[in-house]
Order: sequence, then C-alpha cells, then structure tokens
Amino acid sequence: ARVGGNSEPRTGRACGCAELTTGRAGDGWAGTQNPELCVRAGAQNSEPVGWWPMRVLITGAGGLVGRALERHYRARSEVFALGHGDLDITNETAVRDVVAAIAPDLLFNCAVVGVDDCEIDPALAHAINVAGPGYLARAAAHSGARMVHFSTNYVFDGERSDEGFYETGDRAEAVNVYGRTKLEGERHVLSECAGSWVIRTSWVFGEGKESFLATAPGKLREGRLVTAIDDTFASATWVEDLVTRVIAILETDSHGVFHIVNQGVCSYAEFADEAAAILGLSDDDRNRLIVRKSESLMQREARRPRWTPMTCDHSQRTGLEPLRTWQEALRAYIEGEVH
Repeated sequence: ARVGGNSEPRTGRACGCAELTTGRAGDGWAGTQNPELCVRAGAQNSEPVGWWPMRVLITGAGGLVGRALERHYRARSEVFALGHGDLDITNETAVRDVVAAIAPDLLFNCAVVGVDDCEIDPALAHAINVAGPGYLARAAAHSGARMVHFSTNYVFDGERSDEGFYETGDRAEAVNVYGRTKLEGERHVLSECAGSWVIRTSWVFGEGKESFLATAPGKLREGRLVTAIDDTFASATWVEDLVTRVIAILETDSHGVFHIVNQGVCSYAEFADEAAAILGLSDDDRNRLIVRKSESLMQREARRPRWTPMTCDHSQRTGLEPLRTWQEALRAYIEGEVH
C-alpha cells in the first residue's frame, strides 16, 4: 500500500467491540457500532497516573507507530484505531464527523506516505501529509481534543558543515517532496490546534515493519545478505522508546515541536554492523553478509539528505533524560524486550 502509515484498517480491535464496517467518505462515523458503546473491558478499572486520556483516537493506525500506540494505551484507555479504510483523512467532512462522534481526549495522527511515493505523486503527498493533518487538527480543536502529529528528520536538508545534530529551533529546509510536505503539515497542525505536539523522529524500527532497519537483524540471523547504505547518516529510533517518550512528554504538558530519537548517529551499514555484533556473527560472516553501497547507487526516486541526526533538546529542557543509545535500543529489539 502506498499510504504507509494507515494501510491495514483494524477498527474495533482496539476497544473490543464488534468489527466496524467502513462507510463512504463523508457519511460521518464509518461503521455500524455507536462509538459511545465501544468500551474496552477493563479500560475503566485502572487508575491513571497524572493526565491520562480516557478516549484515544489513532489515525494511520495500521503502521508501526500506530500499532505501538494502541498497545501502550489500550490497558487504561478506550482506543479507536482507524486505518485508511476506516477514515480518509483527506476528506474534511468525514474527519469532522468522525472526530465529533468519538469525542477523543487525545488524537494521534500517524498517517504518512512513503518517501519515494511522495516524489512520484506530489498531490497524494500533499493530501496525506498536509491537508489531512490540517483537517484533523481543526476537528480536534473544535472538539476540545489534544493532538499529536508525527513528523520526520527529513524536514532538514542534511547540509550542515559542522556535522552537528539538529535541534528543534534549527532552520528546516527539506530536499524532497516528503520532507517539504511533512514540514508544511507540521505548520498546519500547530496553527489549527493550539497546545498540540509535533513529534519529529527518525529511522524508526520495530517488529512488523518491512524496512531495512526492522528486517536487517532477522536477515543476518538467518544468514541472508543485506544491502546497507554507508554514506547517509541519521538517528535511529526504536518504536518502543519513541512511544514511551511521547507518553512522558504528554504528562509534562509542554507543547510544540519535539525531537524523539535514540542517542547517537549511524548509517545503515553501521546499524547492520552493530546488529551482526549483537548476534555474535564472526567478522568473516559480517563482511560476507553485509553488502555496502553508496546512496548514489540505489537509484531511488527521492533524494535523501546526507546528514540528519537530531538531538532531543526540547525534551531535555522539560527535565526528561536522554533516551538510551541506538546501540542499546537495537540490542533490546533483537533480544525481544517490549515494555
């Protein structure tokens, strides 16, 4: 599916109700179940700590981040996890009606279009990355909900001469359609929904995502070749650390733009090397299985910025400690640690 964050609709699963049927865009609540009746068994029996949303709406819920958010919130909240088949976020009427019907305390937007697909179809990129988030933010503000919108390190051009890490206040100037539309989407959310959060993250990996970072450890364990780019660098982020830090930030009630990444910087090749070391592969096996290539040889549709590691400066100003290193997070991922 081209819409990467919301390609697997799973409405109803999050709150234990019967499966919802998909309605036509603009029909309002897209299903046969009344949202007021979709109460998860046990969701009202846990005592929240600090501010905790009792009703959570996740759009783009079929992707890696959306599934992780659902998993973390479902024990103590009533969760509505909507994929693209359940809510077309590019239809303003449908967005307004669904948000009004659910009346969430907190809305997460995880919908996204892949980097190369954005370059191929800029109109789709604008619809999903710009217009849709704006509609969601407007609907959230109208219903009194708080909103979290996920963005990317690719809002930066990667041309820093000092090879420092990007901070939230640094000039954002993207080099591809994906980055430009994600940046414009950030601005729509912040302007439409006061007190919202924009979460920029980078190279997110976790179970169930068909990306290089997510699949390389498993392929190496099985003795399969992996092709790893060795001249593009960014921060890597384990989805479990991303989601737990998002929750911590929400409890501080500090709003605006945040960077959330594991500490450090790596290339895909360095990530693969570290995975091989954690798996205990010999140097010979590592050199045989990891095929190193330059980004210029990959012939991808969209240009990638060369250097986009980020620092979590806003989080630290709110009193939160830096996340663990990407190497420690990768080890936890490989060893099956889940919060």
